[in-house]
Amino acid sequence: MHLVCITGPPAVGKMTVGRAVCDLTGFRLFHNHMSIEPLLGVYDFGTPSFRRINAMIRREVIAESVVADLPGLVFTFAIDLDQPGDLEQLHELIEPVEAAGAPVDLVELHAAQEVRLAREGGADRMDHKRSKRDIDWARSHTLDLESRARFNTDPARDGERLLPGHRHLRLDNEHGDARATAERIVTELALPRR
Repeated sequence: MHLVCITGPPAVGKMTVGRAVCDLTGFRLFHNHMSIEPLLGVYDFGTPSFRRINAMIRREVIAESVVADLPGLVFTFAIDLDQPGDLEQLHELIEPVEAAGAPVDLVELHAAQEVRLAREGGADRMDHKRSKRDIDWARSHTLDLESRARFNTDPARDGERLLPGHRHLRLDNEHGDARATAERIVTELALPRR
């Protein structure tokens, strides 16, 4: 199984690009809101219970994907690069894939904040992310998160790789053409095509 992790800030296009990568490769998509949305009816976002159960779901889905012998999995998430716990959790999530000797690649998307805020309310986000349906709240939430978290790497500060030993692509996704970004990912990572 090949794990492709797509990271970046809110509304950068992780799910949409991930879906396009899956269309080209036949990989499966596990986007971050697939574990977030079911929990929001029970736990408040970011509480210890929410974080613990969310991490457990993600860990189990990724581990089971190796056992299920999927050809590949695209996993999307946002990570606060200034929180050591977030980085530790990422390493825990990919550990079953590494233990199986399978490849893990990281794709980091970036786009200007004003571009991302304008994407709130888009049909794709509304269809798959219930918590984002209140557009004013979603924009405010993004601004709040970004005031206290860092979602993109800075090579001068973070070195060349977020996951040492694994390929790491940094791609501009301001243009909003998910298919073009997916084509670059598939080509640059030499992923198998359908």
